[in-house]
Amino acid sequence: MGFEPSYRALSGQGELERRAAALEALLGACRLCPHRCGIDRLRDERARCHTGRQAVVSSYTAHLGEEPPLVGTRGIGNIFFGNCTLRCAYCQNHQISQQHRQEDRHRVSDARLAEIMLELQARGCHAIGLVSPTHVAAQIVRALALAAGRGLSLPLVYNTSAFEEPEVLRLLEGIVDIYLPDLKYAENEMALRYSGARQYVESARAAILEMHRQVGSALVLGEDGLVKRGLILRHLVLPNDLAGSRESLGWIRRSLGAEVTVSIMAQYYPVHRARAMPLLDRPLRVSEYDRVIATLSRLSLEHGWAQELDAEAHYRPDFRDRARPFDVETTAAPRLQEARRRSDVA
Repeated sequence: MGFEPSYRALSGQGELERRAAALEALLGACRLCPHRCGIDRLRDERARCHTGRQAVVSSYTAHLGEEPPLVGTRGIGNIFFGNCTLRCAYCQNHQISQQHRQEDRHRVSDARLAEIMLELQARGCHAIGLVSPTHVAAQIVRALALAAGRGLSLPLVYNTSAFEEPEVLRLLEGIVDIYLPDLKYAENEMALRYSGARQYVESARAAILEMHRQVGSALVLGEDGLVKRGLILRHLVLPNDLAGSRESLGWIRRSLGAEVTVSIMAQYYPVHRARAMPLLDRPLRVSEYDRVIATLSRLSLEHGWAQELDAEAHYRPDFRDRARPFDVETTAAPRLQEARRRSDVA
């Protein structure tokens, strides 16, 4: 039996439209993210995310640089939403996440966003990846309602910084098939200093617990070996343990158990404002990364992947080319070493 994404069941019942309306109501005094700016985005007011009524789509493409069971042979259809709720000093996508005046010209209607989803499906992508979707969740669901009515049937991947509101995530239950959050920090001081986010740790952990409640620990794979439903927890290792990797991994083990899938990323390199920051102005050291991998093993977190340490040389997007921001040859190269895994097959 073929895979049916979760949102298809909601589409014919008018439930997607109801959820979209509930999310749009949150835009009126915006509280889509933990910043809770309170501005009226329905009247196109702007605050932390510099996004008003319409979503900004900076780029969309078939991408081969995610975890192997997400990209398959034809890639995941990533939609890169412009602007962001965070201001990470080291953001590798800073060209589109932190240049809001430039990105404002890439605003799209909900109908156009639906067309983009359908175009990526027509290209043969295995899933739709929503990259930095937090501040445009309402627009995404409204567009999804349109696209589902026109035959969209790919899994939906929610690729987020984890700086989310559980209230919003509950409205996405049964809509998102695969959650892909990055647990960035273990200390709020680091989150505020390097990403401009207050109470990041509490917010991110609460959000991840809600994602886990919705989809559980075990990845559901299809007959093609690709993920169709589940949670993949990412963690980017930073120099000088600024990410608090050991504490974050310990929290994952204590709160979610050993069955959860964890993806450890070594692709950090000093870019954007990090090049002028003393604790961030260098790549990872072998000893730093080895300690994180040793912690992963000590905690028996055996399900998932760890990037090879030279990954930073291969993941340097350039969004001056909106259609092809990633070099095809380098991103197609194997980037993850698979650990032992036990996954259910749909």
